[in-house]
Amino acid sequence: MPKAHLALIVGRGALPRAVAEVQETSPLVCALEGHDPDQLGVDIRFRIEHLGSLLEQLHERGVAEVCFCGAITRPEIDPAQIDAATAPMVPVLAAAVAGGEDSALRAVLGLFEGAGFTVRAAHELAPKLLPKVGVLSTAQPGPDVAGALPAAQAVSGAQGAADLGQACVVRAGRVIAREDARGTDAMLSDLVGGASTASLGDDPFGAMLDLAGEALDTAADWLSGPDAPKRAGGFLFKAPKPGQDLRVDLPTIGPDTARLAARAGLDGIVIAAGGVMVLNLEDVRRTLDQAGMFLWVH
Repeated sequence: MPKAHLALIVGRGALPRAVAEVQETSPLVCALEGHDPDQLGVDIRFRIEHLGSLLEQLHERGVAEVCFCGAITRPEIDPAQIDAATAPMVPVLAAAVAGGEDSALRAVLGLFEGAGFTVRAAHELAPKLLPKVGVLSTAQPGPDVAGALPAAQAVSGAQGAADLGQACVVRAGRVIAREDARGTDAMLSDLVGGASTASLGDDPFGAMLDLAGEALDTAADWLSGPDAPKRAGGFLFKAPKPGQDLRVDLPTIGPDTARLAARAGLDGIVIAAGGVMVLNLEDVRRTLDQAGMFLWVH
C-alpha cells in the first residue's frame, strides 16, 4: 500500500490542486463525497459518517500531517450510515453540524488532532498563495478607497464575528453587499445580475443560488469591447473572520472573482495582507489590468 506523509482533506474548487502541485511528494487526496476538487485526482472518497474509518485509513497509509482545503457544503448526517469507528465521534459531529461554520471546523480539526495528526495550513504548504503587501495592479486605488476602508473592515469584522461571511462591497462610502454562506462570487453575481442595493443592504443573507457557468465567462474580450460593463465604482473587501483558525478556511479569491468584480462595475479589490490567498495571481492581475481595476493587498 502506497505511503504518504501528507493528506489533503479536500472540497470543491481550484485550491486543492494549487496546494498539491507544489509538494515535493504527491499527497494523498481525500475528498468528501460529492465534493471533488477541480483537476485533481482523488485517492479516497469518504462520507462524514465514516470519518472514524478515514482516520484509520490515514494511519495505515503513513499519514502524519493533514491539510484542509477546498469548499464544502455542510453535509447532513444519516444515522443509519454511521460506522463503528465513527460512532464514538457522534456527539462531537452532531454538535459541529448544528453549530456555525467556525464551530464545525474547530470540532473536525479537534478530531484529527486528537487522532494524532498535525494540521497544516494551505498557505503554509503553498506560501506563494499569499501575495506580497502593496498595490499589485497597474491601476492605483484613490484616496476615497483608503477613506472607506475602516467601514469595510468594521462590516467584515461584524459579519465574521457572527459567522456569516468574509467579504463585502463598498460603494460611495456605503456597504451595498455582504457575503453570506454562498460565498464571495455569489455575492458579486448578485450585483452582476442587477440585485437592488436596498435588498442587498437590508437582507443580504438570502436563499442558496446555483451560479450558472455562463456567468464566469473565461474570455476577457468583454473587458474592453462594446459590451464592457458600466463602471459604477466601489470595491470588494475581503479579510479573515476575527479569531479565525487560519490553518483552515483562509479566505481566497481567484480569476472568477476578478471577472465578476469587473462585471459588477467595481473599481478594484482590497484584501487583507497575510489573510487572503490568491489563486492564479497572474490571471487575476491580468484581468484587473485589462479592466483598469486595482488590486490592493492592504
